[in-house]
Amino acid sequence: MEKKKLGLVPKLIMGIIIGIVLGSFASESIISIFVTFSSFVSAFISFIIPLMIIAFVTAGIGELRSGAGKLLGLTLGLAYGFTLISGTFSYVVSRLVFPTFIDQATTSAIMDGNVQSVAPLFTIPLLPLLDVTSALAFAFIMGLGISALRGNEKTAEIGTMMGDFFNGFQFIIQMVLEKAVIPLLPYYIASTFSLMSFTGEVWRVLAIFWRVYLIIFAMHFLILIFQFGIAGAITKTNPLPYLKNQLPAWLTAAGTQSSATTIPVNVEVAKKNGVSKSIREFVVPLSATIHLSGSMISLTAFSTAILMMNNMEVSFGLLAPFIMILGISMVAAPGAPGGAVMSALPFLPLIGIVSDGPLASLMIALYLTQDSFGTACNVSGDNAVALIVDKVKGRFGIAEELEDSNEIFDEIVPANEI
Repeated sequence: MEKKKLGLVPKLIMGIIIGIVLGSFASESIISIFVTFSSFVSAFISFIIPLMIIAFVTAGIGELRSGAGKLLGLTLGLAYGFTLISGTFSYVVSRLVFPTFIDQATTSAIMDGNVQSVAPLFTIPLLPLLDVTSALAFAFIMGLGISALRGNEKTAEIGTMMGDFFNGFQFIIQMVLEKAVIPLLPYYIASTFSLMSFTGEVWRVLAIFWRVYLIIFAMHFLILIFQFGIAGAITKTNPLPYLKNQLPAWLTAAGTQSSATTIPVNVEVAKKNGVSKSIREFVVPLSATIHLSGSMISLTAFSTAILMMNNMEVSFGLLAPFIMILGISMVAAPGAPGGAVMSALPFLPLIGIVSDGPLASLMIALYLTQDSFGTACNVSGDNAVALIVDKVKGRFGIAEELEDSNEIFDEIVPANEI
Protein backbone atom coordinates (compact mmCIF):
# COMPACT_ATOMS: atom_id res chain seq x y z
CA MET A 1 0.00 0.00 0.00
CA GLU A 2 1.14 3.48 -0.85
CA LYS A 3 2.02 5.66 2.10
CA LYS A 4 -0.21 8.68 2.55
CA LYS A 5 1.78 11.90 2.19
CA LEU A 6 1.58 14.57 4.83
CA GLY A 7 -0.37 17.57 3.53
CA LEU A 8 0.96 21.12 3.28
CA VAL A 9 -1.11 22.51 6.17
CA PRO A 10 0.15 19.90 8.70
CA LYS A 11 3.70 20.57 7.49
CA LEU A 12 3.19 24.32 8.00
CA ILE A 13 1.82 23.78 11.50
CA MET A 14 4.82 21.56 12.30
CA GLY A 15 7.11 24.25 10.87
CA ILE A 16 5.53 26.89 13.11
CA ILE A 17 5.88 24.68 16.20
CA ILE A 18 9.48 23.68 15.41
CA GLY A 19 10.39 27.29 14.67
CA ILE A 20 8.94 28.48 18.00
CA VAL A 21 10.78 25.75 19.95
CA LEU A 22 14.12 26.35 18.20
CA GLY A 23 13.85 30.11 18.59
CA SER A 24 13.21 29.74 22.30
CA PHE A 25 16.43 27.83 22.97
CA ALA A 26 18.85 28.49 20.08
CA SER A 27 21.71 30.96 20.25
CA GLU A 28 21.99 34.00 18.00
CA SER A 29 24.57 32.23 15.80
CA ILE A 30 22.09 29.39 15.13
CA ILE A 31 19.26 31.84 14.43
CA SER A 32 21.52 33.65 11.96
CA ILE A 33 21.71 30.40 9.95
CA PHE A 34 17.91 30.28 9.76
CA VAL A 35 17.83 33.96 8.80
CA THR A 36 20.36 33.25 6.02
CA PHE A 37 18.16 30.46 4.67
CA SER A 38 15.07 32.70 4.94
CA SER A 39 16.83 35.51 3.04
CA PHE A 40 17.74 33.10 0.23
CA VAL A 41 14.15 31.83 -0.11
CA SER A 42 12.89 35.43 -0.05
CA ALA A 43 15.28 36.40 -2.84
CA PHE A 44 14.20 33.37 -4.88
CA ILE A 45 10.51 34.21 -4.42
CA SER A 46 11.25 37.82 -5.42
CA PHE A 47 12.95 36.57 -8.59
CA ILE A 48 10.03 34.26 -9.47
CA ILE A 49 7.23 36.79 -8.84
CA PRO A 50 7.53 38.84 -12.12
CA LEU A 51 7.90 35.61 -14.12
CA MET A 52 4.84 34.20 -12.36
CA ILE A 53 2.81 37.29 -13.27
CA ILE A 54 3.81 37.06 -16.95
CA ALA A 55 3.18 33.31 -17.12
CA PHE A 56 -0.17 33.08 -15.34
CA VAL A 57 -1.80 36.40 -16.17
CA THR A 58 -0.89 36.18 -19.87
CA ALA A 59 -2.08 32.58 -20.20
CA GLY A 60 -5.19 33.25 -18.10
CA ILE A 61 -6.35 36.26 -20.12
CA GLY A 62 -5.39 34.60 -23.41
CA GLU A 63 -7.61 31.60 -22.62
CA LEU A 64 -10.68 33.72 -21.83
CA ARG A 65 -12.20 33.74 -25.27
CA SER A 66 -15.38 32.23 -26.69
CA GLY A 67 -18.24 32.72 -29.08
CA ALA A 68 -20.55 33.39 -26.14
CA GLY A 69 -18.99 36.78 -25.48
CA LYS A 70 -21.95 38.22 -23.58
CA LEU A 71 -22.16 35.18 -21.33
CA LEU A 72 -18.44 35.41 -20.63
CA GLY A 73 -18.66 39.15 -19.94
CA LEU A 74 -21.64 38.76 -17.61
CA THR A 75 -19.96 35.97 -15.64
CA LEU A 76 -16.70 37.92 -15.39
CA GLY A 77 -18.54 41.04 -14.23
CA LEU A 78 -20.50 39.21 -11.53
CA ALA A 79 -17.47 37.28 -10.27
CA TYR A 80 -15.26 40.36 -10.11
CA GLY A 81 -18.06 42.41 -8.54
CA PHE A 82 -18.58 39.82 -5.79
CA THR A 83 -14.82 39.67 -5.22
CA LEU A 84 -14.58 43.47 -4.83
CA ILE A 85 -17.59 43.53 -2.49
CA SER A 86 -15.97 40.78 -0.40
CA GLY A 87 -12.69 42.68 -0.13
CA THR A 88 -14.47 45.90 0.83
CA PHE A 89 -16.65 44.06 3.36
CA SER A 90 -13.57 42.44 4.89
CA TYR A 91 -11.82 45.80 5.16
CA VAL A 92 -14.80 47.48 6.86
CA VAL A 93 -15.25 44.66 9.38
CA SER A 94 -11.51 44.55 10.05
CA ARG A 95 -11.31 48.31 10.65
CA LEU A 96 -14.27 48.16 13.05
CA VAL A 97 -13.44 44.98 14.98
CA PHE A 98 -9.65 44.56 14.99
CA PRO A 99 -8.93 47.74 17.03
CA THR A 100 -10.81 46.11 19.94
CA PHE A 101 -7.90 43.70 20.41
CA ILE A 102 -5.07 45.28 18.37
CA ASP A 103 -3.68 48.50 19.81
CA GLN A 104 -0.31 50.16 20.24
CA ALA A 105 0.12 48.75 23.72
CA THR A 106 -0.23 45.13 22.59
CA THR A 107 1.76 45.50 19.39
CA SER A 108 4.67 47.71 20.39
CA ALA A 109 7.99 46.32 19.23
CA ILE A 110 6.37 43.69 16.98
CA MET A 111 8.50 42.82 13.98
CA ASP A 112 9.63 45.70 11.82
CA GLY A 113 8.65 44.88 8.25
CA ASN A 114 11.97 46.05 6.83
CA VAL A 115 14.58 45.30 9.53
CA GLN A 116 15.59 41.92 10.94
CA SER A 117 16.94 41.78 14.47
CA VAL A 118 19.47 39.09 13.45
CA ALA A 119 21.56 39.60 10.31
CA PRO A 120 22.11 36.75 7.83
CA LEU A 121 25.60 35.26 7.52
CA PHE A 122 25.63 36.23 3.83
CA THR A 123 23.19 37.19 1.09
CA ILE A 124 22.86 36.17 -2.55
CA PRO A 125 22.41 39.10 -4.98
CA LEU A 126 19.54 37.48 -6.92
CA LEU A 127 17.59 40.35 -8.48
CA PRO A 128 14.30 40.07 -10.47
CA LEU A 129 14.61 40.41 -14.24
CA LEU A 130 12.02 43.23 -14.21
CA ASP A 131 9.77 44.96 -11.71
CA VAL A 132 6.22 43.92 -10.88
CA THR A 133 4.49 46.84 -12.64
CA SER A 134 6.35 46.17 -15.88
CA ALA A 135 5.55 42.46 -15.65
CA LEU A 136 1.84 43.15 -15.10
CA ALA A 137 1.65 45.64 -18.00
CA PHE A 138 3.45 43.20 -20.31
CA ALA A 139 1.17 40.34 -19.24
CA PHE A 140 -2.00 42.35 -19.96
CA ILE A 141 -0.73 43.46 -23.37
CA MET A 142 0.25 39.93 -24.37
CA GLY A 143 -2.86 38.29 -22.91
CA LEU A 144 -5.29 40.66 -24.60
CA GLY A 145 -3.28 40.46 -27.82
CA ILE A 146 -3.39 36.64 -27.86
CA SER A 147 -7.12 36.69 -27.16
CA ALA A 148 -7.68 39.13 -30.05
CA LEU A 149 -5.50 37.10 -32.44
CA ARG A 150 -7.39 33.92 -31.64
CA GLY A 151 -10.72 35.61 -32.30
CA ASN A 152 -9.74 36.59 -35.86
CA GLU A 153 -9.78 33.91 -38.59
CA LYS A 154 -6.77 35.41 -40.36
CA THR A 155 -4.60 35.52 -37.24
CA ALA A 156 -6.01 32.54 -35.33
CA GLU A 157 -2.98 30.36 -36.11
CA ILE A 158 -0.56 33.00 -34.77
CA GLY A 159 -2.73 33.46 -31.68
CA THR A 160 -2.75 29.72 -31.05
CA MET A 161 1.03 29.53 -31.47
CA MET A 162 1.59 32.42 -29.04
CA GLY A 163 -0.96 30.95 -26.64
CA ASP A 164 0.83 27.59 -26.69
CA PHE A 165 4.14 29.32 -25.94
CA PHE A 166 2.77 31.10 -22.86
CA ASN A 167 0.88 27.99 -21.76
CA GLY A 168 4.20 26.15 -21.85
CA PHE A 169 5.86 28.99 -19.93
CA GLN A 170 3.02 28.83 -17.41
CA PHE A 171 3.56 25.08 -17.03
CA ILE A 172 7.29 25.58 -16.32
CA ILE A 173 6.67 28.28 -13.70
CA GLN A 174 3.95 26.15 -12.11
CA MET A 175 6.43 23.26 -11.89
CA VAL A 176 8.90 25.60 -10.16
CA LEU A 177 6.21 26.61 -7.68
CA GLU A 178 5.06 23.05 -7.03
CA LYS A 179 8.51 21.42 -6.91
CA ALA A 180 10.58 24.19 -5.33
CA VAL A 181 8.70 27.12 -3.78
CA ILE A 182 5.79 25.27 -2.13
CA PRO A 183 7.99 22.48 -0.65
CA LEU A 184 10.33 25.13 0.79
CA LEU A 185 7.50 27.02 2.51
CA PRO A 186 7.36 24.91 5.73
CA TYR A 187 11.12 25.46 6.25
CA TYR A 188 10.76 29.14 5.34
CA ILE A 189 7.93 29.52 7.84
CA ALA A 190 9.94 27.62 10.49
CA SER A 191 12.84 30.05 9.96
CA THR A 192 10.52 33.06 10.24
CA PHE A 193 8.92 31.80 13.45
CA SER A 194 12.30 30.90 14.95
CA LEU A 195 13.32 34.55 14.54
CA MET A 196 10.00 35.74 15.98
CA SER A 197 10.43 33.36 18.91
CA PHE A 198 14.04 34.49 19.43
CA THR A 199 12.97 38.15 19.56
CA GLY A 200 10.10 37.30 21.91
CA GLU A 201 7.25 38.47 19.68
CA VAL A 202 5.71 35.16 18.63
CA TRP A 203 3.23 34.78 21.49
CA ARG A 204 2.00 38.33 21.10
CA VAL A 205 1.40 37.69 17.38
CA LEU A 206 -0.40 34.36 17.93
CA ALA A 207 -2.53 35.85 20.70
CA ILE A 208 -3.87 38.33 18.16
CA PHE A 209 -4.32 36.06 15.16
CA TRP A 210 -6.50 33.35 16.68
CA ARG A 211 -9.16 36.07 16.98
CA VAL A 212 -8.51 37.21 13.42
CA TYR A 213 -9.14 33.62 12.25
CA LEU A 214 -12.52 33.50 13.98
CA ILE A 215 -13.60 36.80 12.42
CA ILE A 216 -12.49 35.63 8.95
CA PHE A 217 -14.51 32.40 9.26
CA ALA A 218 -17.56 34.43 10.29
CA MET A 219 -17.10 36.76 7.29
CA HIS A 220 -16.89 33.75 4.93
CA PHE A 221 -20.34 32.58 6.00
CA LEU A 222 -21.81 36.09 6.01
CA ILE A 223 -20.66 36.76 2.43
CA LEU A 224 -22.24 33.46 1.31
CA ILE A 225 -25.52 34.50 2.92
CA PHE A 226 -25.24 37.83 1.09
CA GLN A 227 -24.43 36.22 -2.29
CA PHE A 228 -27.20 33.64 -2.13
CA GLY A 229 -29.52 36.33 -0.77
CA ILE A 230 -28.86 38.36 -3.92
CA ALA A 231 -29.41 35.24 -6.03
CA GLY A 232 -32.67 34.52 -4.19
CA ALA A 233 -33.89 38.11 -4.66
CA ILE A 234 -33.16 38.03 -8.41
CA THR A 235 -34.68 34.57 -8.93
CA LYS A 236 -37.51 35.42 -6.50
CA THR A 237 -36.95 32.22 -4.55
CA ASN A 238 -35.99 31.29 -0.98
CA PRO A 239 -32.15 31.23 -0.78
CA LEU A 240 -32.02 28.85 2.21
CA PRO A 241 -32.44 25.66 0.12
CA TYR A 242 -29.56 26.84 -2.09
CA LEU A 243 -27.31 27.17 0.97
CA LYS A 244 -28.37 23.71 2.15
CA ASN A 245 -27.69 22.20 -1.29
CA GLN A 246 -24.21 23.73 -1.26
CA LEU A 247 -23.01 21.70 1.73
CA PRO A 248 -21.53 18.72 -0.24
CA ALA A 249 -19.47 21.05 -2.45
CA TRP A 250 -18.39 23.12 0.57
CA LEU A 251 -17.17 19.99 2.36
CA THR A 252 -15.42 18.72 -0.79
CA ALA A 253 -13.57 22.02 -1.24
CA ALA A 254 -12.62 22.21 2.44
CA GLY A 255 -11.34 18.64 2.35
CA THR A 256 -9.44 18.79 -0.94
CA GLN A 257 -8.26 22.42 -0.81
CA SER A 258 -8.94 22.54 -4.55
CA SER A 259 -11.45 24.54 -6.59
CA ALA A 260 -10.77 22.36 -9.63
CA THR A 261 -11.46 19.07 -7.84
CA THR A 262 -14.77 20.44 -6.57
CA ILE A 263 -16.09 21.38 -10.05
CA PRO A 264 -18.02 18.11 -10.72
CA VAL A 265 -19.69 18.28 -7.30
CA ASN A 266 -20.47 21.97 -7.78
CA VAL A 267 -22.02 21.33 -11.20
CA GLU A 268 -24.33 18.73 -9.60
CA VAL A 269 -25.30 21.28 -6.94
CA ALA A 270 -26.16 23.78 -9.70
CA LYS A 271 -28.31 21.11 -11.35
CA LYS A 272 -30.13 20.53 -8.05
CA ASN A 273 -30.65 24.31 -7.80
CA GLY A 274 -32.41 24.24 -11.18
CA VAL A 275 -29.70 25.99 -13.22
CA SER A 276 -29.99 25.10 -16.92
CA LYS A 277 -27.45 22.63 -18.34
CA SER A 278 -25.72 25.04 -20.71
CA ILE A 279 -25.28 27.70 -18.03
CA ARG A 280 -24.08 25.42 -15.23
CA GLU A 281 -21.55 23.67 -17.48
CA PHE A 282 -20.09 27.02 -18.53
CA VAL A 283 -20.41 29.27 -15.47
CA VAL A 284 -19.37 26.87 -12.68
CA PRO A 285 -16.01 25.80 -14.22
CA LEU A 286 -15.23 29.38 -15.29
CA SER A 287 -16.09 30.77 -11.85
CA ALA A 288 -13.71 28.26 -10.26
CA THR A 289 -11.00 30.30 -11.98
CA ILE A 290 -12.22 33.88 -11.60
CA HIS A 291 -14.39 34.08 -8.46
CA LEU A 292 -12.38 34.33 -5.22
CA SER A 293 -14.54 36.00 -2.58
CA GLY A 294 -13.25 33.79 0.25
CA SER A 295 -9.62 34.34 -0.67
CA MET A 296 -10.16 38.10 -0.93
CA ILE A 297 -11.75 38.23 2.52
CA SER A 298 -8.82 36.36 4.06
CA LEU A 299 -6.08 38.34 2.33
CA THR A 300 -7.68 41.71 3.09
CA ALA A 301 -8.22 40.82 6.75
CA PHE A 302 -4.69 39.48 7.23
CA SER A 303 -3.20 42.51 5.48
CA THR A 304 -5.20 44.92 7.65
CA ALA A 305 -4.26 43.06 10.84
CA ILE A 306 -0.55 43.05 9.97
CA LEU A 307 -0.64 46.77 9.16
CA MET A 308 -2.39 47.54 12.44
CA MET A 309 0.07 45.40 14.39
CA ASN A 310 2.94 47.45 13.00
CA ASN A 311 1.23 50.83 13.50
CA MET A 312 1.12 51.41 9.72
CA GLU A 313 -1.49 53.23 7.67
CA VAL A 314 -4.77 51.31 7.14
CA SER A 315 -6.91 53.86 5.27
CA PHE A 316 -9.39 52.73 2.64
CA GLY A 317 -7.55 54.88 0.11
CA LEU A 318 -4.50 52.67 0.67
CA LEU A 319 -6.32 49.32 0.64
CA ALA A 320 -8.78 50.03 -2.21
CA PRO A 321 -6.21 49.89 -5.07
CA PHE A 322 -4.75 46.75 -3.47
CA ILE A 323 -8.17 45.08 -3.42
CA MET A 324 -8.98 46.06 -7.02
CA ILE A 325 -5.71 44.91 -8.55
CA LEU A 326 -5.67 41.76 -6.41
CA GLY A 327 -9.11 40.82 -7.74
CA ILE A 328 -7.69 40.96 -11.28
CA SER A 329 -4.42 39.19 -10.55
CA MET A 330 -6.08 36.27 -8.76
CA VAL A 331 -7.98 35.41 -11.97
CA ALA A 332 -4.81 33.61 -13.02
CA ALA A 333 -3.57 32.47 -9.62
CA PRO A 334 -1.24 29.45 -9.87
CA GLY A 335 -2.75 25.98 -9.57
CA ALA A 336 -1.18 25.07 -6.25
CA PRO A 337 -2.24 25.29 -2.60
CA GLY A 338 -2.06 28.92 -1.56
CA GLY A 339 -2.25 30.18 -5.14
CA ALA A 340 -4.10 33.30 -4.02
CA VAL A 341 -1.51 34.38 -1.47
CA MET A 342 1.29 33.78 -3.99
CA SER A 343 -0.58 36.06 -6.42
CA ALA A 344 -0.91 38.67 -3.68
CA LEU A 345 2.82 38.85 -2.91
CA PRO A 346 3.74 41.17 -5.82
CA PHE A 347 1.18 43.75 -4.68
CA LEU A 348 1.92 43.85 -0.95
CA PRO A 349 4.29 46.83 -1.48
CA LEU A 350 1.19 48.85 -2.48
CA ILE A 351 0.18 48.79 1.18
CA GLY A 352 3.70 49.06 2.59
CA ILE A 353 4.56 45.38 3.15
CA VAL A 354 7.83 44.21 1.56
CA SER A 355 7.18 41.21 -0.73
CA ASP A 356 10.24 39.29 0.42
CA GLY A 357 10.28 40.44 4.05
CA PRO A 358 9.29 38.75 7.32
CA LEU A 359 5.79 40.23 7.27
CA ALA A 360 5.15 38.66 3.86
CA SER A 361 6.27 35.26 5.15
CA LEU A 362 3.95 35.74 8.12
CA MET A 363 1.14 36.46 5.66
CA ILE A 364 1.90 33.24 3.77
CA ALA A 365 1.83 31.18 6.97
CA LEU A 366 -1.41 32.71 8.21
CA TYR A 367 -3.16 32.38 4.86
CA LEU A 368 -2.15 28.79 4.11
CA THR A 369 -3.32 27.48 7.48
CA GLN A 370 -6.90 28.56 6.63
CA ASP A 371 -6.69 27.99 2.86
CA SER A 372 -9.26 25.17 2.84
CA PHE A 373 -12.00 27.39 4.22
CA GLY A 374 -11.24 30.19 1.76
CA THR A 375 -11.53 27.64 -1.07
CA ALA A 376 -14.86 26.40 0.29
CA CYS A 377 -16.19 29.97 0.32
CA ASN A 378 -14.91 30.58 -3.22
CA VAL A 379 -16.59 27.56 -4.78
CA SER A 380 -19.83 28.03 -2.85
CA GLY A 381 -20.20 31.54 -4.23
CA ASP A 382 -19.76 30.12 -7.75
CA ASN A 383 -23.27 28.70 -7.58
CA ALA A 384 -24.73 32.06 -6.56
CA VAL A 385 -23.15 33.46 -9.74
CA ALA A 386 -24.63 30.58 -11.77
CA LEU A 387 -28.12 31.20 -10.39
CA ILE A 388 -27.97 34.91 -11.25
CA VAL A 389 -26.59 34.34 -14.76
CA ASP A 390 -29.24 31.70 -15.48
CA LYS A 391 -32.00 34.08 -14.43
CA VAL A 392 -30.83 37.26 -16.20
CA LYS A 393 -29.35 35.75 -19.38
CA GLY A 394 -32.41 36.71 -21.43
CA ARG A 395 -32.06 40.39 -20.56
CA PHE A 396 -28.51 40.39 -21.95
CA GLY A 397 -29.43 38.73 -25.22
CA ILE A 398 -27.72 35.47 -24.29
CA ALA A 399 -29.26 32.59 -26.25
CA GLU A 400 -30.98 29.78 -24.36
CA GLU A 401 -29.11 27.15 -26.37
CA LEU A 402 -25.34 27.29 -25.80
CA GLU A 403 -24.30 24.00 -27.29
CA ASP A 404 -20.82 25.34 -27.99
CA SER A 405 -20.33 25.98 -24.28
CA ASN A 406 -19.08 22.42 -23.86
CA GLU A 407 -16.20 23.24 -26.22
CA ILE A 408 -15.54 26.41 -24.23
CA PHE A 409 -15.58 24.38 -21.03
CA ASP A 410 -12.89 22.11 -22.42
CA GLU A 411 -10.74 25.13 -23.28
CA ILE A 412 -11.05 26.88 -19.93
CA VAL A 413 -8.84 24.91 -17.55
CA PRO A 414 -9.17 26.39 -14.06
CA ALA A 415 -5.93 28.20 -13.33
CA ASN A 416 -6.32 28.05 -9.58
CA GLU A 417 -6.69 25.32 -7.03
CA ILE A 418 -7.15 27.99 -4.44
